[in-house]
Amino acid sequence: MPKIKVYKMDGTQAGTIELSDKVFGVEYNEPLIHQAVVTRLANERQGTKSTLTRTEVRGGGRKPWRQKGTGNARQGSIRAPQWIKGGVVFAPKPRDFLKDMNKKAKVAALLSALSKKVADGELVVIDSLEVKEGKTKEMVAFQKALGLEKSAIIYMDNDDVNVIRAAQNIQKLSTLPVAQISTYEIVANAKVVLTKAAVKKIEEVYA
Repeated sequence: MPKIKVYKMDGTQAGTIELSDKVFGVEYNEPLIHQAVVTRLANERQGTKSTLTRTEVRGGGRKPWRQKGTGNARQGSIRAPQWIKGGVVFAPKPRDFLKDMNKKAKVAALLSALSKKVADGELVVIDSLEVKEGKTKEMVAFQKALGLEKSAIIYMDNDDVNVIRAAQNIQKLSTLPVAQISTYEIVANAKVVLTKAAVKKIEEVYA
């Protein structure tokens, strides 16, 4: 079982914790993680962009000038793509970008990403996370104490309003309930922070 340090909010060590091999000691699977990230990003696309082709643009019903004898190039319509206000070649149309990934593959990708963070020393476990006044300066102090200057995501075992409020103005720090843990967020952030209670909940679900 991987064993890592547990920290307090002030950066001092509060002991150690043994992590489950079934969750935090899984073999790294880059193709599966890539698939999970691509699926997430594709599903966030709206697919609503739309422009008009030459058949949909208003006007251009008659030939602008006769075929021969004018010295100009042949033209069939003033709404052809090369004309100003003409139609768009291969115009984008509304479409569905949704991708699907089966549940076992999603879970495998998530556990692989978590295990990679542990192996690289980029997973931080804290004893508990409490912010009394809900002020940004409290989370800034916590961020500096644990060396979270780069992008980091905190997964909490509960929806602490004060913590969320204190972190929302810090650009490189985000918070989410552990129920919303995802492969994309883990990969997209330099460090992942978990409370001890969040670790327990993850192991209960996935181990």
